[in-house]
Amino acid sequence: MAIDELADRLATAAAGIEALHPAVAAGEPWPLSDDYGTEPESAWGPKEVLAHVAEMLPYWLGQVETILASPSGAGPPPFGRVATDEKRLYRIGADRRLPASELVDQIGESAATVRARLLALMPAELERSAVHPRLGEMTVPAIYERFIIGHLEEHVRQLGEVLGRS
Repeated sequence: MAIDELADRLATAAAGIEALHPAVAAGEPWPLSDDYGTEPESAWGPKEVLAHVAEMLPYWLGQVETILASPSGAGPPPFGRVATDEKRLYRIGADRRLPASELVDQIGESAATVRARLLALMPAELERSAVHPRLGEMTVPAIYERFIIGHLEEHVRQLGEVLGRS
């Protein structure tokens, strides 16, 4: 997939979060979900979804930067995490208590940063790869697509569904 196409999808998904902002704000204060850890994300409320997205965008960008900073001749480095990661769970638990508007703002800022970095990647950087503990070896564009862009698109749909049920 072309980098411009990935960047456009990222911008569209970020705009999708922003478009849902009025509905999220209108529902404040949202009750916090009892289950926000490793349970199915379908049980999450708006605040858990927003807290996760606000956390995951900078996390995955940091993983890409770590891959790019690793020595290129040493083979693909390890990267990523699994759903049970304690830092991930802690951030969702803490950040879901923030105002929804603050989370939406964080998401917009992070998405812009992630998009700018994607568009700035050099050809040699696009060829770099790393090894995920569950999915195996992936290139930097595949990491962007799976863990950032596709993931954000999934959560935009999820947030819309949660708001529709409320």
